[in-house]
Amino acid sequence: MAFYPVIMCGGAGTRLWPASRAARPKQFLDLTGGESLFRQTVRRVAPLAGADGHVLIVAGVSHLPALRRQLADLGVPAVLLLEPKARDSGPAMAAAAAWLAARDPDAVAAFVASDHHIPDAEAFRAALAEAGDHARQDRIVTLGVQPTEPSPAYGYIRPAGPGAAPVAAFVEKPDRDTAARWIGEGYLWNSGNFIVRAAVLGEELAAHAPEMAAAAAAAARTARPDPVDPERVLTLGPVFREAPKLSIDYAVMERTDRAWVLPVSFAWSDLGAWDAIARVADGPAGGGRWLGEPDSGCHIHAPAGVTVATVGVRDVAVIVEPDAVLVCALDRAQDVKGVAQRAGAGAGDARLPPLADAATAFAVWMRTAALPLWSTLGVEADGAFAEAIEFAGRVPDAPRRARVQARQAYVLAHAGAAGWRGPWREVVRRSLARFAETNARPDGLYVTLTAADGRVLDDTAALYDQAFVLFALAAAARSGIEADAARARAHALWATLATRRLPQGGWREAGTYPYQSNAHMHLFEAALAWSAVDPAGPWNALADEIAELCLTRFIDRDGGFLREFFSADWSPAEGPDGRLVEPGHQFEWAWLLTRWAVLRGRTDAEAAARRLFQVGARGVDAARGVAVDALDDQLAVTSARARLWPQTERLKAALLLAERNPDDRAAYLAEAAAALAGLELYLRPNGTWRDKLNPDGSFVDEPAPASSFYHIFAGWEQLAAAAAVLPELAGADAALA
Repeated sequence: MAFYPVIMCGGAGTRLWPASRAARPKQFLDLTGGESLFRQTVRRVAPLAGADGHVLIVAGVSHLPALRRQLADLGVPAVLLLEPKARDSGPAMAAAAAWLAARDPDAVAAFVASDHHIPDAEAFRAALAEAGDHARQDRIVTLGVQPTEPSPAYGYIRPAGPGAAPVAAFVEKPDRDTAARWIGEGYLWNSGNFIVRAAVLGEELAAHAPEMAAAAAAAARTARPDPVDPERVLTLGPVFREAPKLSIDYAVMERTDRAWVLPVSFAWSDLGAWDAIARVADGPAGGGRWLGEPDSGCHIHAPAGVTVATVGVRDVAVIVEPDAVLVCALDRAQDVKGVAQRAGAGAGDARLPPLADAATAFAVWMRTAALPLWSTLGVEADGAFAEAIEFAGRVPDAPRRARVQARQAYVLAHAGAAGWRGPWREVVRRSLARFAETNARPDGLYVTLTAADGRVLDDTAALYDQAFVLFALAAAARSGIEADAARARAHALWATLATRRLPQGGWREAGTYPYQSNAHMHLFEAALAWSAVDPAGPWNALADEIAELCLTRFIDRDGGFLREFFSADWSPAEGPDGRLVEPGHQFEWAWLLTRWAVLRGRTDAEAAARRLFQVGARGVDAARGVAVDALDDQLAVTSARARLWPQTERLKAALLLAERNPDDRAAYLAEAAAALAGLELYLRPNGTWRDKLNPDGSFVDEPAPASSFYHIFAGWEQLAAAAAVLPELAGADAALA
């Protein structure tokens, strides 16, 4: 029976705040003056790996960049099994056991924590080997550490007898007096390490936690290979999110009759709080310098380049981070968790690391779920794009809108240019060729709606649609997909549009609202895209013209908000239409104007963009954490429904404004974190999404519209751009790149 070390990387380490955060938990930190706890663990267990020499690591998807960095120079082969959402130790171990059992029915797994301090690696390996012998007799063995003091920081185990023995009871953390009594009665510290045949753990889970077992097994069975490293990195299937959130102690160990404990006497600590770190640290940690009395009992943790001086204090921890400082009496170290929780409720440091965490998870979802789904199931047999996909994977029949064909071509072309390895090039080439066959008009413009067989259902050339056709052609040219042909088609389209410019500036739109800002916004976006790939063309002048129209006509001079509908002279339309203010468009125009302002050096446009963002923020519903659909010109909510796309525009604008406004960066990044959290409500694990959130918190039950992908992907692109320049997104850059 082969032996498989399984390193569990869960836990947030909140008692070690502010060094340990959700995005950088304690196992990845240098806390003891040496290398990280995770690296120590890998070195400790690697010699026990079976014939293939692989260590199995179970961690969250957000930790993939950290795992890759920390494993890079160790020379230890490892397989990474990533959780799409943290569900506690029970589901994590269940999924790992199911994955191992499917590959080796006789596998013996040693589930070890990634964040423990065990200086005697040889003794630890010897204990695991001995426990493995018991596991081969179908026992679930845990290591019980001989206590060295009556600590209230640990759980305890009461063995049924001396030596390796059945577990009589697991007991929670006691007070100090109770702990002292238990030690006298032979109790052991619960180390949280488990050795068991993978198949046996599966059997016990099925008996005592069947919902967890089923979800974990299905998640392991449907694990998705990473596109960059498919042999070694797998993301558990989305059903893992549905597994009950329970610890392995509660799910199995407290219920099974197979639990055994093996007493061990090597030095051990779970390093759960700063007092435990202080006992084992070899001087100050983190790279900083300490000026103080060596025998004062103090522990100092500070980054390189920082000097901490202490005078006249004893037995305190001083923990320095760029955004927070903790000074703590070591005998109160267990109380740090409460401080960390209070910090997490504010807009300061605790909100920024989750942005990097969420950005990484979003990037993984984009690369491994959304892009694969929409580039395969979302493509029709003739090369055109589907209008929608149901959650169950069915593609409903629907007429084909020009804007959807163009938006999807843009998404896949940009994804390919960004390094995504899916079938993007051929898909985009075929889709644009089919679109030219079915939608091109003799005047260089494109019809708005066709049937699946190519019949024209509506030959209108809407300005909105022409803008997106230009946008898609720019993406194709940028990605090297028949660039000359794309440029020629764009110039032909523009030649006709140029003849339709209104005397008062701008263009008339087809349909009910002939004078509107929205169609111009997307024409502006297309002009900016083309100016980057065809700078000698008419695009810079077009972008400048629309920007000035926005600054002088679309934006209300007194209120600073952008209106939607106008009269022929670009004054506000009569009635409710002229008073409509959409928060999503405030954010979207803020993003575009800022980009243009940077190119032109226009500080007035940047100021207008910041004001638009403030207006958009007035439309954020605090209860649901999302931007609503509509306000009036007094900025009162007129529609509390919240579609998906305003959330992405809030995210994009907040990130770009964070880059451009260093003094307000923390506030804008807090907005970005909130926007990304709001967006996550809509996304489904399989790469689809919901589009409309009702005021009562329910979603409209409908297929995922393809048109939303353009917004979602643009949010991903802006996150990638921000991660390249903002230190607050460190750790997310590798996943987003």
